[in-house]
Amino acid sequence: MSTQPGESALAPAVSATEYAVNVVRAVAVPSTASGHADMGALNGHGNARSLARILSTIALGGESKGVRLLNSASIDMIFDEQNNDVDLVLGVPFRRGIGYALPRLGTVPGIPDGRICFWGGWGGSMTEMDLVRRMTFTYMMNKMGPGIIVYDS
Repeated sequence: MSTQPGESALAPAVSATEYAVNVVRAVAVPSTASGHADMGALNGHGNARSLARILSTIALGGESKGVRLLNSASIDMIFDEQNNDVDLVLGVPFRRGIGYALPRLGTVPGIPDGRICFWGGWGGSMTEMDLVRRMTFTYMMNKMGPGIIVYDS
């Protein structure tokens, strides 16, 4: 397949409808098969405390419990804007750096502008790292729900 300048050789983006039809169902998550599956960002297993401990490395300038895990250049890359457009699956606008969303007024009103990065997970989990305040916030629900952005009961 040949491409024109500015076009991608990758397959067309997945629409929200295709994603919703083909996504793993929430009821399958607690299964042994799901736990052993290799699904990249889809099947991380932990709790809010474990996620906060790992991601606090970003808010604390790359260091955790006296051990340097990230250098400042790596952390700065998170804040290099890569995209500022509507997410094709979620259908809402996001501003993204490397690996995380960045504040964008109107998308997540509770997150102010600044050196803050965040992302959420399936069912309503949320994590936010604030480098100025050296603070990490995480939320994970106790019961998996079917919603992508928030728990839909």
